[in-house]
Amino acid sequence: MKTAIVTGAAGFIGYHISQRLLDEGWRVVGVDLLSDYYDVSLKKKRQAMLATSPNFKVYNEKIETPGLMMSIFEDHKPDAVIHLAAQAGVRYSIENPRSYLEANIIGTFEILEAARAFPPAHMLLASTSSAYGANTKMPYAETDKADHQVSFYAATKKSTENMAHSYAHLFGLPITMFRFFTVYGPWGRPDMAPMKFAKRILAGDPIDVYNQGQMKRDFTYIDDLIDALSELIAQAPVKPSGEAEVKKGDSLSPVAPFRVLNIGNASPEPLMDFIAALEDAAGVKANMNMMDMQAGDVVATWANTDLLKSLLEVTPSTTMRQGVNKFMVWYREYYSL
Repeated sequence: MKTAIVTGAAGFIGYHISQRLLDEGWRVVGVDLLSDYYDVSLKKKRQAMLATSPNFKVYNEKIETPGLMMSIFEDHKPDAVIHLAAQAGVRYSIENPRSYLEANIIGTFEILEAARAFPPAHMLLASTSSAYGANTKMPYAETDKADHQVSFYAATKKSTENMAHSYAHLFGLPITMFRFFTVYGPWGRPDMAPMKFAKRILAGDPIDVYNQGQMKRDFTYIDDLIDALSELIAQAPVKPSGEAEVKKGDSLSPVAPFRVLNIGNASPEPLMDFIAALEDAAGVKANMNMMDMQAGDVVATWANTDLLKSLLEVTPSTTMRQGVNKFMVWYREYYSL
């Protein structure tokens, strides 16, 4: 039986990929702090569902704790690592940047050091579409320069990409950094717009709509992301013998088994259309507070998924309205509405 270490296993994406791996016959070692950044009861519920499997083991610890990840890697010798644990959120990184430094940068360093000592066959490390920062060329391609992040959250995630590349180069660690785009769906994060909007729309409370609603997002349904991650695990990048072997459009490093990969729906949707889909699924019209743009945010995101399609048999295909309807069914059931 193969073993995967999943950091952030009680989180939104971490729960879904852990469950998929368990369903596929893996042994999953979850690491999660269960931080109170958002509703801990939701995290505990996700973790409790995973714990019904005898093949799930959990450590409720901080990944940045010195030596913790080294000990876990030594005990479990993982075949794959899916690193999702991080301090998330653009706005909170303005209020509390140190938490991002500790969880995102130091935490990732601890994982890379553990992998250096006990190398897995493949590591998939979460980055973010926010890494593209101030880029205006769209759709965002993995081979585009991404040097101008506009939030400290994005800066820490881009830093982890650079750190991971150095370890891939120095120690031959096969690493895929995946940049995901506005993931939503059942068991989602309450601090993100889909959950916040659903809660307030159904309660009859106004929702805050930033930049006067003039925003677009490449909304990605959770099942599509998990399908991609599940298939990617077996496709570890291989170091080419020279730069000439790297195909045009491929972000594969010429000096390391390292690749950056977008996972998105390749379909930027106007925010107002997303709100309209939520209204239709809820059967309730939203009251809106039209707000100015937030510091650290971007007007639009749009994933170029050509590289993803070249690597995988299945790529994201759930339409925004399909995903919103599925999400709202879960939301009503979970909150007994």
